[in-house]
Amino acid sequence: MDSDMDYERPNVETIKCVVVGDNAVGKTRLICARACNATLTQYQLLATHVPTVWAIDQYRVCQEVLERSRDVVDDVSVSLRLWDTFGDHHKDRRFAYGRSDVVVLCFSIANPNSLHHVKTMWYPEIKHFCPRAPVILVGCQLDLRYADLEAVNRARRPLARPIKPNEILPPEKGREVAKELGIPYYETSVVAQFGIKDVFDNAIRAALISRRHLQFWKSHLRNVQRPLLQAPFLPPKPPPPIIVVPDPPSSSEECPAHLLEDPLCADVILVLQERVRIFAHKIYLSTSSSKFYDLFLMDLSEGELGGPSPEDHRGHPDHHHHHHHHGRDFLLRAASFDVCESVEEGGGSGPAGLRASTSDGILRGNGTGYLPGRGRVLSSWSRAFVSIQEEMAEDPLTYKSRLMVVVKMDNSIQPGPFRAVLKYLYTGELDENERDLMHIAHIAELLEVFDLRMMVANILNNEAFMNQEITKAFHVRRTNRVKECLAKGTFSDVTFILDDGTISAHKPLLISSCDWMAAMFGGPFVESSTREVVFPCTSKSCMRAVLEYLYTGMFTSSPDLDDMKLIILANRLCLPHLVALTGTRGPLWGRSQGNHPPQVLISPLTCLPPGDRLRAPRECVDIK
Repeated sequence: MDSDMDYERPNVETIKCVVVGDNAVGKTRLICARACNATLTQYQLLATHVPTVWAIDQYRVCQEVLERSRDVVDDVSVSLRLWDTFGDHHKDRRFAYGRSDVVVLCFSIANPNSLHHVKTMWYPEIKHFCPRAPVILVGCQLDLRYADLEAVNRARRPLARPIKPNEILPPEKGREVAKELGIPYYETSVVAQFGIKDVFDNAIRAALISRRHLQFWKSHLRNVQRPLLQAPFLPPKPPPPIIVVPDPPSSSEECPAHLLEDPLCADVILVLQERVRIFAHKIYLSTSSSKFYDLFLMDLSEGELGGPSPEDHRGHPDHHHHHHHHGRDFLLRAASFDVCESVEEGGGSGPAGLRASTSDGILRGNGTGYLPGRGRVLSSWSRAFVSIQEEMAEDPLTYKSRLMVVVKMDNSIQPGPFRAVLKYLYTGELDENERDLMHIAHIAELLEVFDLRMMVANILNNEAFMNQEITKAFHVRRTNRVKECLAKGTFSDVTFILDDGTISAHKPLLISSCDWMAAMFGGPFVESSTREVVFPCTSKSCMRAVLEYLYTGMFTSSPDLDDMKLIILANRLCLPHLVALTGTRGPLWGRSQGNHPPQVLISPLTCLPPGDRLRAPRECVDIK
């Protein structure tokens, strides 16, 4: 038989390796992995344990097992014969220990008692029956150190004792015992197919070195090395984290409406009927109404608009006649949606009082005049406005004087309906229960806000459900205009000074979309009254992405955007939704500049607890 021939072959060393250890530590699985090349999944290993012993006669009846027993270690041909044993402490194993060349002593890294028994029971037994045989200490079931123990315990049999995280032994525990006993230490995992060859190759080396001391004349044993150190185990790649994107911030319609009642950072004063002053914001008015956009971009320098002077009137006798006809046409076009004088005070919202408009464009006049200083008369440019002028006005919140734009509205515009129009310009919504719908329609006609006029018509025709589509279109249109203002810096009232440049921004939009910014610009901080704020450790690309997210509610990536820095900035500004959106784009290390893994994942400039949020601006931002 071939099995007998191994003992007779010259220069072929037959090694008897006995494997011992407690029950259920993985002895038989380890032997099968070496002798039969058996591979098992973790859940197969978690099946109900039945004590078994791998039969030694497999080398006689199975040619494949015999072939796999043959190996070459350090240029020495060997035939490894593995002997399995029962783990019961009371069993008599003296026959298995007989004439053994090496003993592999196993314990489970998930069972501290099995390691304790190594010192108290197994090692003394080995030294009693085979005192000269070298011993190799092996920690089995290495894969459990990095496994999801909750899933493992669920997969085990119902009455099995669960594996606790505090029972998983670190490598240092096994090394301490091995050092105390003076024997080599290795770790294995049948599931990960790790350490199996290391254990038995070094067990063969230990046996050959022991044999070399007795059979010193065998020259082929001279080059056998001592048991080698084991390469560290590379833990399996963990599954990608499940990034739960939190709900986006609540509807941004409440905050803009709140700015009308509590006008933080207002830069426009709308004067109605010479006595009512309403504070507003350029960025909201101009991105919702083309008329306000043109108004605020108007050059207020004296005499630069090109309006007619008295000399121009005298030099052109036909000019007055032409201007008279132009103004009459202007009034005929715009008056088609005026409030009917015959409508009574309480019945102004009836369908009969609303007439269709033939106005289809921006009404422009050539006879705009100007006021002394930085201001202009607008009565001939639009029926909605009387004049516009820059002047020093008292801030309603800080009571400090600062430069504002004062716009005097036409006397026909009433405060109540005009506030409803402003609410639409800020939020895109119109309350169905508004009482003065006809006056609202009149103001919408004057300001050329035709979508609002259509919403009024829908309410009067009992078709208010159609206003939802108008509101959606309003937000899409304003989002595009806001992005344009961000790109060009139009109507900006604050400049962020960054590491690689500056970016202009708009305080009202930031206040209504970010609590951190609202605390900084609306609280008792220097930033609320300064036009320049220094942001350290921040790039333009990251700040631009944050501003676009705050302005539009959407996150748009760009090639020059460093996701790690963006997460740090978003975390710093208390924007968990943006942090999650950035994290869902894929692995961060590959997209960081230079493709180098970051040294520290969490920046010291992380967001503060909610209770400390009001202190965040002074702690995280420098003032210039």
